[in-house]
Amino acid sequence: MKPVRTLAEALGAGVLVLDGGLSNQLEAQGCDLSDALWSARLLADGPEQIEAAHAAYVRAGARVLITSSYQATFEGFARRGVDRRKAARLLAGSVELARAAAEGVREEVWVAASVGPYGAMLADGSEYRGRYGLSVRELEAFHRPRIEALAAAEPDVLALETVPDVVEAEALLRAAEGCGVPVWVSYTVEGGRTRAGQDLGEAFAVAAGNDRVVAVGVNCCDPAQAGPAVRQAAAVTGKPAVVYPNSGERWDARGRGWRGDVAFDPARATDWAAAGARLVGGCCRVGPTTITALATSLALDDSA
Repeated sequence: MKPVRTLAEALGAGVLVLDGGLSNQLEAQGCDLSDALWSARLLADGPEQIEAAHAAYVRAGARVLITSSYQATFEGFARRGVDRRKAARLLAGSVELARAAAEGVREEVWVAASVGPYGAMLADGSEYRGRYGLSVRELEAFHRPRIEALAAAEPDVLALETVPDVVEAEALLRAAEGCGVPVWVSYTVEGGRTRAGQDLGEAFAVAAGNDRVVAVGVNCCDPAQAGPAVRQAAAVTGKPAVVYPNSGERWDARGRGWRGDVAFDPARATDWAAAGARLVGGCCRVGPTTITALATSLALDDSA
């Protein structure tokens, strides 16, 4: 069941809690994600596992669920022998699974259809570098069919997420034109710049003045990078900010594993909200227990 309010209306009323990392929850459920399609493989091979993972985050307090379509592309499915018609059904199914996970919950739960970057399809870690050597027009052509398939399933918003550079952000926004669904734009950042090394203020400015964009911010970055980015996103665009960093560990694309220490502190959520964030959650390696703590922290702050 779709929520009564639009996401934009809800953001005008306060902070909404996002979910956490889908892949880590699927692994906690015993799923094998050692595949180039990553969690998207389960759209075909284990949809019940995806719905269960979404439901775990709803129970944890998440009120916005991000679909399992981050790494789901027509090109990626084609390499597995999946034709375009079935691939479109699988993409739509990612929205339906998230919606189903929220059935029976009294609170409103919004569904954000994940549109990952071009580099996610390559499955080589290049979404953390950007600068693929493709033009805005070429990237737009890549993203549009998937955006159209996801939009047809009527999510509440398209999450144009983990964007490594300005060129891809421009392409994604162009590809989403006319789809009839609002979007948010979130970059992955490092050292106060995009992963491609561009000025972050200029990157956020791409979304300024675009009425289809309901929020701008960052995801899949070190938690320490989140606060300054939120303030900058809100100041540059005048829009609500979205923020969902990872655990603080770093993905080693060559070694296919996570390195480093956990640095995600749910108590920081109140600082992010004070800086302008209205969509707050976690990304890779942030699980339901942490989302519950984050939701509790935000609720205590509201009641203070």
